[in-house]
Amino acid sequence: MSEPTYLRDEPFTELTVIEVPATPAAVVEAREVHMSDLPELFDATFSGLFPVLSEAGLEPAGPAFALYTRQPSETVDLQVGIPTSAGLTNAQPIAGGHIVIPAELPGGSMAVRSHLGGYDGLGESWAQLLKDAVAAGHRPGLPFIELYVTEPSPEADPADMRTDLFLTLE
Repeated sequence: MSEPTYLRDEPFTELTVIEVPATPAAVVEAREVHMSDLPELFDATFSGLFPVLSEAGLEPAGPAFALYTRQPSETVDLQVGIPTSAGLTNAQPIAGGHIVIPAELPGGSMAVRSHLGGYDGLGESWAQLLKDAVAAGHRPGLPFIELYVTEPSPEADPADMRTDLFLTLE
Protein backbone atom coordinates (compact mmCIF):
# COMPACT_ATOMS: atom_id res chain seq x y z
CA MET A 1 0.00 0.00 0.00
CA SER A 2 1.32 3.45 -0.87
CA GLU A 3 1.93 6.26 1.58
CA PRO A 4 -0.99 8.65 2.09
CA THR A 5 -0.77 11.77 -0.02
CA TYR A 6 -2.80 14.77 -1.10
CA LEU A 7 -2.53 13.82 -4.76
CA ARG A 8 -3.91 10.81 -6.58
CA ASP A 9 -4.09 10.06 -10.28
CA GLU A 10 -7.85 9.68 -10.55
CA PRO A 11 -10.33 12.39 -9.52
CA PHE A 12 -12.38 12.04 -6.34
CA THR A 13 -15.82 11.63 -7.93
CA GLU A 14 -17.72 11.47 -4.63
CA LEU A 15 -17.21 12.55 -1.04
CA THR A 16 -14.13 10.71 0.19
CA VAL A 17 -12.53 10.94 3.64
CA ILE A 18 -8.78 10.41 3.71
CA GLU A 19 -5.89 10.85 6.12
CA VAL A 20 -3.08 12.98 4.70
CA PRO A 21 0.40 13.64 6.07
CA ALA A 22 1.73 17.11 6.82
CA THR A 23 3.72 18.16 3.74
CA PRO A 24 6.44 20.85 3.56
CA ALA A 25 5.58 23.80 1.36
CA ALA A 26 6.76 27.23 0.28
CA VAL A 27 4.02 29.86 0.27
CA VAL A 28 3.10 33.50 0.03
CA GLU A 29 0.69 34.43 2.81
CA ALA A 30 -1.88 37.14 2.16
CA ARG A 31 -4.67 38.63 4.25
CA GLU A 32 -7.83 40.56 3.34
CA VAL A 33 -7.40 39.87 -0.38
CA HIS A 34 -10.38 40.88 -2.49
CA MET A 35 -11.63 38.08 -4.72
CA SER A 36 -10.96 40.19 -7.81
CA ASP A 37 -7.28 40.46 -6.79
CA LEU A 38 -6.70 36.70 -6.51
CA PRO A 39 -5.49 36.17 -10.13
CA GLU A 40 -2.84 38.88 -9.65
CA LEU A 41 -1.72 37.32 -6.34
CA PHE A 42 -1.50 33.86 -7.93
CA ASP A 43 0.46 35.15 -10.94
CA ALA A 44 2.93 37.11 -8.78
CA THR A 45 3.37 34.18 -6.40
CA PHE A 46 4.05 31.53 -9.01
CA SER A 47 6.34 33.69 -11.15
CA GLY A 48 8.51 34.36 -8.07
CA LEU A 49 8.16 31.04 -6.28
CA PHE A 50 9.91 28.71 -8.71
CA PRO A 51 13.17 30.71 -8.80
CA VAL A 52 13.18 30.70 -4.97
CA LEU A 53 12.75 26.92 -4.91
CA SER A 54 15.51 26.46 -7.49
CA GLU A 55 17.91 28.71 -5.54
CA ALA A 56 17.15 26.76 -2.34
CA GLY A 57 17.76 23.43 -4.10
CA LEU A 58 14.16 22.31 -3.57
CA GLU A 59 11.90 20.49 -5.98
CA PRO A 60 8.14 20.91 -6.26
CA ALA A 61 6.51 17.84 -4.68
CA GLY A 62 3.03 18.31 -6.10
CA PRO A 63 0.72 20.80 -7.76
CA ALA A 64 0.11 24.37 -6.69
CA PHE A 65 -2.44 25.04 -3.97
CA ALA A 66 -4.35 27.71 -2.09
CA LEU A 67 -4.94 27.15 1.63
CA TYR A 68 -7.74 29.31 3.05
CA THR A 69 -7.46 30.12 6.76
CA ARG A 70 -10.92 31.65 7.22
CA GLN A 71 -14.30 31.53 5.54
CA PRO A 72 -14.35 33.85 2.52
CA SER A 73 -16.41 37.01 2.60
CA GLU A 74 -15.66 39.92 0.29
CA THR A 75 -12.04 39.12 1.09
CA VAL A 76 -10.01 36.02 1.92
CA ASP A 77 -6.98 35.13 4.05
CA LEU A 78 -4.87 32.49 2.37
CA GLN A 79 -1.53 30.92 1.58
CA VAL A 80 -0.67 30.32 -2.06
CA GLY A 81 2.14 27.89 -2.69
CA ILE A 82 3.73 24.65 -3.76
CA PRO A 83 4.43 21.47 -1.76
CA THR A 84 8.20 20.94 -1.65
CA SER A 85 10.64 18.05 -1.42
CA ALA A 86 11.92 19.45 1.92
CA GLY A 87 11.26 22.48 4.06
CA LEU A 88 12.36 25.93 2.95
CA THR A 89 14.87 27.21 5.51
CA ASN A 90 14.31 30.96 5.24
CA ALA A 91 12.00 33.63 3.88
CA GLN A 92 12.75 35.14 0.47
CA PRO A 93 11.31 38.35 -1.01
CA ILE A 94 9.82 38.22 -4.51
CA ALA A 95 8.29 40.80 -6.85
CA GLY A 96 5.14 42.63 -5.87
CA GLY A 97 6.22 43.09 -2.24
CA HIS A 98 5.47 39.43 -1.44
CA ILE A 99 7.63 37.13 0.67
CA VAL A 100 7.95 33.38 0.18
CA ILE A 101 7.95 31.67 3.59
CA PRO A 102 8.27 28.09 4.84
CA ALA A 103 4.94 26.43 5.62
CA GLU A 104 3.20 23.09 5.35
CA LEU A 105 0.04 21.55 4.10
CA PRO A 106 -1.56 20.23 7.29
CA GLY A 107 -1.88 16.56 8.07
CA GLY A 108 -5.02 14.91 9.35
CA SER A 109 -8.48 13.85 8.31
CA MET A 110 -9.88 15.55 5.21
CA ALA A 111 -13.10 15.32 3.24
CA VAL A 112 -12.22 15.60 -0.44
CA ARG A 113 -13.90 15.80 -3.80
CA SER A 114 -12.61 16.87 -7.19
CA HIS A 115 -14.03 19.82 -9.10
CA LEU A 116 -13.86 19.24 -12.85
CA GLY A 117 -14.18 22.40 -14.93
CA GLY A 118 -13.31 26.07 -14.78
CA TYR A 119 -12.64 28.05 -11.64
CA ASP A 120 -15.99 29.83 -11.92
CA GLY A 121 -17.69 26.65 -10.70
CA LEU A 122 -15.58 26.23 -7.57
CA GLY A 123 -18.11 27.92 -5.27
CA GLU A 124 -20.82 25.46 -6.21
CA SER A 125 -18.46 22.49 -5.75
CA TRP A 126 -17.38 23.76 -2.32
CA ALA A 127 -21.02 24.15 -1.26
CA GLN A 128 -21.77 20.56 -2.34
CA LEU A 129 -18.69 19.17 -0.55
CA LEU A 130 -19.65 20.98 2.67
CA LYS A 131 -23.27 19.81 2.42
CA ASP A 132 -22.21 16.19 1.77
CA ALA A 133 -19.65 16.18 4.59
CA VAL A 134 -22.19 17.48 7.13
CA ALA A 135 -24.85 15.04 5.87
CA ALA A 136 -22.36 12.19 6.41
CA GLY A 137 -21.94 13.26 10.05
CA HIS A 138 -18.59 15.05 9.75
CA ARG A 139 -17.67 18.35 11.42
CA PRO A 140 -15.88 20.58 8.90
CA GLY A 141 -13.20 22.95 10.14
CA LEU A 142 -10.39 25.14 8.85
CA PRO A 143 -8.26 25.37 6.83
CA PHE A 144 -9.64 24.26 3.49
CA ILE A 145 -7.46 23.69 0.47
CA GLU A 146 -7.70 23.86 -3.31
CA LEU A 147 -5.10 21.68 -5.03
CA TYR A 148 -4.75 22.76 -8.68
CA VAL A 149 -4.11 19.37 -10.27
CA THR A 150 -4.37 20.74 -13.82
CA GLU A 151 -1.93 23.57 -14.42
CA PRO A 152 -3.83 26.52 -15.91
CA SER A 153 -2.61 27.98 -19.18
CA PRO A 154 -4.05 30.41 -21.73
CA GLU A 155 -4.65 27.58 -24.21
CA ALA A 156 -6.22 25.19 -21.67
CA ASP A 157 -9.88 24.28 -22.07
CA PRO A 158 -11.56 25.10 -18.71
CA ALA A 159 -13.72 21.97 -19.11
CA ASP A 160 -10.55 19.84 -18.81
CA MET A 161 -9.35 21.42 -15.55
CA ARG A 162 -9.26 19.51 -12.25
CA THR A 163 -9.08 21.08 -8.79
CA ASP A 164 -9.15 18.81 -5.72
CA LEU A 165 -11.04 20.36 -2.78
CA PHE A 166 -9.93 19.41 0.74
CA LEU A 167 -12.03 20.22 3.79
CA THR A 168 -10.41 19.76 7.20
CA LEU A 169 -12.48 17.59 9.53
CA GLU A 170 -12.51 18.20 13.28
